[in-house]
Amino acid sequence: MAITGKPLAATAGAMIFDRGGNAVDAACAMLAATCTMWDVLSWGGETQALIHNPKTGRVIAINALGIAPTGATPEFFKEKGYNFPPEYGPLAAVTPGTPGGICYMLAEYGKLSLKEVLAPAMEMAAGYPIDAQTANSIERGKERIKQWPYSKAVFLPHLGEEREAPEAGEIFVQEDLLATLQKMVDAEQTALKAGKTRKQAIMAAYDRFYTGDIAAEIVRGNREQGGLFTMEDLANWKPIQEEPLKTNYKGIDVYKLREWTQGPVLLQALNMLENFDLKKMGYNSPEYIHTIYQTMNLAFADRDFYYGDPYFNPQSPIKGLLSKAYAKERIKLINPQQNEPRPQPGDPYPFEGKSNPFKTLLSQRDRLLADTAGLQELDNFVPKHDAAGGQLGTLEFDLATSETAESLYNDRLLRGTTTVEAADAEGWVVSITPSGGWLPACIAGRTGIGMSQRMQSFVLDSLINPFNVVAPGKRPRVTLTPSLAMKAGKPYLSFAVQGGDTQDQNLLQFFLNAVEFDMTVQRATEAANINSNQLWLSLGGTQFKDRMPRPGSILLGHDTSQDVVEQLKAMGYAVKLGNRTSGPINAIFIDHEHGSLWGGSSNNGEDYGIGW
Repeated sequence: MAITGKPLAATAGAMIFDRGGNAVDAACAMLAATCTMWDVLSWGGETQALIHNPKTGRVIAINALGIAPTGATPEFFKEKGYNFPPEYGPLAAVTPGTPGGICYMLAEYGKLSLKEVLAPAMEMAAGYPIDAQTANSIERGKERIKQWPYSKAVFLPHLGEEREAPEAGEIFVQEDLLATLQKMVDAEQTALKAGKTRKQAIMAAYDRFYTGDIAAEIVRGNREQGGLFTMEDLANWKPIQEEPLKTNYKGIDVYKLREWTQGPVLLQALNMLENFDLKKMGYNSPEYIHTIYQTMNLAFADRDFYYGDPYFNPQSPIKGLLSKAYAKERIKLINPQQNEPRPQPGDPYPFEGKSNPFKTLLSQRDRLLADTAGLQELDNFVPKHDAAGGQLGTLEFDLATSETAESLYNDRLLRGTTTVEAADAEGWVVSITPSGGWLPACIAGRTGIGMSQRMQSFVLDSLINPFNVVAPGKRPRVTLTPSLAMKAGKPYLSFAVQGGDTQDQNLLQFFLNAVEFDMTVQRATEAANINSNQLWLSLGGTQFKDRMPRPGSILLGHDTSQDVVEQLKAMGYAVKLGNRTSGPINAIFIDHEHGSLWGGSSNNGEDYGIGW
């Protein structure tokens, strides 16, 4: 089973299966293809993965998120007038992670060569008929693209004409990217001819990218356009294989990446929700919606203050945050009759046998929110995934029906990624949520590599989050959050979604749809979600007012009954209805009873799956 954000990219995964590859090979091929197609990411972005290894029976985590470059300090950005690092351009870039992630996963757990796995992506780099969504996204972002000479050369083949971007169906050629990928394949093939093992040969390609001529051109192109990259930044970065975090929900082990992502939010929410009879409440009843909303907000309040790169000090109190006892303490704060508009971070330290060193900071932070609570407009929230013709994760929104400021806010909330899901008969299961380098992207020199925009997920002030303050060599806390679940020691569900801060909201409800309400995997991907805005945005906007929580803001499905709407309004919610209440969820259910795979891909995007 191969599922990802574009039909052509899913086809790439199916091709690799057909050539004898396993699910890791297929996932890497789909990832390479989506990067080449600019499916809300590029080769300069970041990769986050969970992999079930049938040989060991273990789930492993892959951390292929880039780091802040030399010179990226709070003082540097504050001197430029920012409250957060910028959204676009060379100063928004962490070092590339996806090429290293692909090489590492392939070398350690794949079967095929890099040459074989990159073949579909290289064919597309040589020229493929560009889809309307990507072509139109380029056209909309062309004024920003024109600021960057290498991006302009790639994306605007009709410069000076009324439409400067490619047209839908036009053969889109990326010569520089093809040359870069060819250099990596050449390094691998040269190493093989010299007698190196398959694994050593793949890592030779890795070395050429991060320490050789490819790295040199990335650094030169980044710095020429005002960035901070150094050769040492790229050479010192390495992908990390980690132990994932997990919790058990009613006999199901749910795995997420560590607190350098927002993934533990879902685990915290499940720990709280197992104390409620959700099935008795009923799917999307007022009681259910209220309980889900309050639980998510408590978990996101903890995320917003405590999550960050675990390889830097201070280190997050993640053990306390994931404690079942802590969850029971948190749910005592839920008023079953009324929304709590300003949920605060809890105190997980006693559940680790420690005292909280940030109590003073938390009280100061509370005052900041109180002093600025009037900055938000609460009555005009419509997430962009409900905008007419809109597509989650792009800059596409309908200005005729939405105020510009509100559309920008919603784009920040829902700014996306793509997802990659793969599974095979041997038992390999892969869930990836890659991102970074989305359009309009700044390309690094003559590499064809669009640079990441993930620096914006850092904060510059410990008052917001002391664990996520930018520093050279540090990873930002990202929204990207693949998921795997195991049942009776066997793979059960692999699932992920695009959509910025809404990701774990959507994934939590997908999981509950399948587990509590017995929906098939396809029904669970398409079922109406709720969306909360009572959280700090992780993307977009360089000022506090751009990112602050919006108390009571909730999106419901357009067919929600008026009775439910009125009950929620009476509980303090600012309700909006929408046709789309989640990004495209992709998922695989491993049916051990029948020995089959069930794929699901929601109808909220161009995502596509192929099974055989």
